[in-house]
Amino acid sequence: MMSVTPIPALSDNYIWLLRQDTSQSVCVVDPGEADPVIKLLERESLTLDTILITHHHHDHTGGLATLIKRYSPHVIGPANPDIQGINQRVGDGDTVRVMGRQFDVMATPGHTLDHISFFTPGIPALLFCGDTLFCAGCGRLFEGTPEQMHTSLNKLAELPADTLVFAAHEYTQANLVFAHAADPENDDVTYALSECEKARALNRPTLPSTIGRELKINPYLRVSTQSVRQAAGEQGANDNDLATFTTLREWKNRF
Repeated sequence: MMSVTPIPALSDNYIWLLRQDTSQSVCVVDPGEADPVIKLLERESLTLDTILITHHHHDHTGGLATLIKRYSPHVIGPANPDIQGINQRVGDGDTVRVMGRQFDVMATPGHTLDHISFFTPGIPALLFCGDTLFCAGCGRLFEGTPEQMHTSLNKLAELPADTLVFAAHEYTQANLVFAHAADPENDDVTYALSECEKARALNRPTLPSTIGRELKINPYLRVSTQSVRQAAGEQGANDNDLATFTTLREWKNRF
């Protein structure tokens, strides 16, 4: 059984630590800084075997050089030469073996052009999606187009409903406030926001989510529903799913 532990970093990042059963060898995903990772590894006498990188932004790669120098892990990431230290560059359709499990690499551009996500089927199925899919939200479009992000989200939405979704940021509360505006008739959003507020009051992570849950509460995955399309229509174009998605993303930017 693979366990996943959040390592809080920077202001709102999560670095995810993967551990198979009781093995002392571990993997981390998107180490935006090194110190929190080093402290946990040293405290629990763990060995850093592998690092997964989803995209080039500094808050996902900032700790990479220090961790490589200290532990010499195997680093797997996108085929972007600007990311220094990657041993194995991968793209859509590739498979990698991490901690005894096979991970499928999925191209998920939109937030950045080089963005990839890592999915491993099984019990439980796990998705590490960086800044593409958040709980009740999605990443800003820094490099990609609305069409690219819409396509990436639809690809992730097709994964099994019980897939655990490990996004890279604690953005859930703000996303759910927006989701309430974008999908005002959705009781699932109202309930999720209440539960989220309780968790954050106790400083507890709101992640992971699941694909099934996201299909119920994430407005970017619900652009074909009447409630979301109507709310989007008050802000901009809603002629089709892509237009509705584009309007939602632009609305959220100024929300």
